[in-house]
Amino acid sequence: MKLVVCIKQVPDSEAKVVAQGDQPAWGEAALVINPFDEYAVEGALQQRDALNATLTAVCIGPETAREALKHALAMGVDEALLLCDPAFEQLDSQGAARVLAAAVRKIGDVDLLVFGRQTLDNGAGLTPAQTARLLGWPLLSLAGSIRVEGGRATVERVIEEGRQTVSAALPTAISVVQSIGEPRYPSFMGIRKASRAEIPAWTLADLGIPAPAAVVQRTALLGPPAGRAACEIIAGADADEIADRLADKILAEKVL
Repeated sequence: MKLVVCIKQVPDSEAKVVAQGDQPAWGEAALVINPFDEYAVEGALQQRDALNATLTAVCIGPETAREALKHALAMGVDEALLLCDPAFEQLDSQGAARVLAAAVRKIGDVDLLVFGRQTLDNGAGLTPAQTARLLGWPLLSLAGSIRVEGGRATVERVIEEGRQTVSAALPTAISVVQSIGEPRYPSFMGIRKASRAEIPAWTLADLGIPAPAAVVQRTALLGPPAGRAACEIIAGADADEIADRLADKILAEKVL
């Protein structure tokens, strides 16, 4: 079997976001693997080990995104692939889905495509569903556990109402949540292997698709909210006195 896990490189969660023109900026913040994607890697590794399969990590991004792929390799992923092209710099979620779907088709014979539930920077959580739709595959979303047997994938979905068990025939796409299990730490041998790994890069021409046009564009970014009005604290000897003073204040200000 062949498994693929999709990851993204994002600014560190401790980064301070500021408005730069109409776009968000993170300054010199460190770039790391998307935390939600670490759970996707963990879930995919669990299935790789159970099914004796091969696992490839795929990432859209600039050359710096190789570091996120090396993190996945250090965790135990078998191979890594970077999707890198100037045409990918301003992708929205649907554009990213088109690029990922093209990469999955080019890899070929993929049985399971695994995502994190969302990304830390944009957080739309739409790319798993959009990629599955383009591939014509079912999507099993918000999976807290995965079992693959008999040509079907069965997951336990973690939703607001509780737990829900669903299944679909392979090939299928799956998005996972934190209940899948704590991501394993990169091992020393894994880190050494990742440092020496050659990560191929595919461009738009390699994928054989037209440059995806953004359907959604950010046209404005609001700054910090206006400061609050002055706050007055009403004190008193006890609750009754505070209530009386508050009532007098409300009447005096003609709030009621």
